Amino acid sequence: MTGAYRKIIEVLEGQTVSPPPVWLMRQAGRYLPEYRETRATAGSFLDLCYTPDLAVEVTLQPIRRYGFDAAILFSDILVIPDALHRNVRFVQGEGPQMDPIDAAGISALKGEGVLAHLAPVIETVRRLRRELPEETTLLGFCGAPWTVATYMIAGHGTPDQAPARLFAYRHPEAFERLLSVLAEISAEYLIAQIDAGADAVQIFDSWAGVLGEKEFEAYAVKPVARMIEIVRSERPQAKIIAFAKGAGLNLKAYRQKTRADAIGLDWSVPLSFAAELQKDGPVQGNLDPMRVVAGGKSLEDGIDAILEKLGQGPLIFNLGHGITPEANPDHVTKLIERVRGAAA
Repeated sequence: MTGAYRKIIEVLEGQTVSPPPVWLMRQAGRYLPEYRETRATAGSFLDLCYTPDLAVEVTLQPIRRYGFDAAILFSDILVIPDALHRNVRFVQGEGPQMDPIDAAGISALKGEGVLAHLAPVIETVRRLRRELPEETTLLGFCGAPWTVATYMIAGHGTPDQAPARLFAYRHPEAFERLLSVLAEISAEYLIAQIDAGADAVQIFDSWAGVLGEKEFEAYAVKPVARMIEIVRSERPQAKIIAFAKGAGLNLKAYRQKTRADAIGLDWSVPLSFAAELQKDGPVQGNLDPMRVVAGGKSLEDGIDAILEKLGQGPLIFNLGHGITPEANPDHVTKLIERVRGAAA
């Protein structure tokens, strides 16, 4: 294939492309009026995720509007605990909630039937690969075991994930089993996405930044390394991006030990350190999402700084986390124009 599809894959293979390919985390979402219109017809948020017609539509909306170099499957990291019968629901104004799991519940977890439950998501991937322009990379994804486990234990999101950290200290064997089960299931889920047409996949560890050094190794590095090992054992050519938000100085070892093709960088990663990380392989990121909200010179300066520091190496331009509902769609247009106007 040629064009933008090759740009993304070439970067994941370690090549430098100028200007760099660009996509944005949460590029299909509430900042777009067309998304809000579709969402209003869907019923619950999970209904939106599990209805291929609607999930395909919202995935394609930012591609039609902006022509991003990649489309990312519209779904949620919590479809895995939903498939494990944890009664996941999304409450307006409160976010995701589910039945908290305890040590006995972890012992009873079984992976049977998970992929059958997620068949609508896999069907969405299959349809997307048919409907997307040939030059557009299709990204699948899942949550990392640590981040998914934090929600399963607390039953909801918490600021510093204290419930999961405390549970891990009090019940280390049960917690290790939970991470192991999630790693195995999530790896098979990624393989199913790849088989359905995903060109690459991303693993989101949104809560990696709350962990100490030892815990980061045990809860963030080890399970993701295991996932990547499983995926590569069955699909050796799989391209994998790992995003450990807030990992900071741990990112160097994270790349080496997980063997991800590229690592995502949040906006707190200094560009000088990002350039050092880039010497070992591709990086993705890392514009502060608030710059997209602010627009103007703040947006331009942030883009230019990343391109100046990282544009001479393998880079996928992205945000340092998901785009926020407050972002102005016109600012996203300006972002793409500025990135694509850059030259090596």
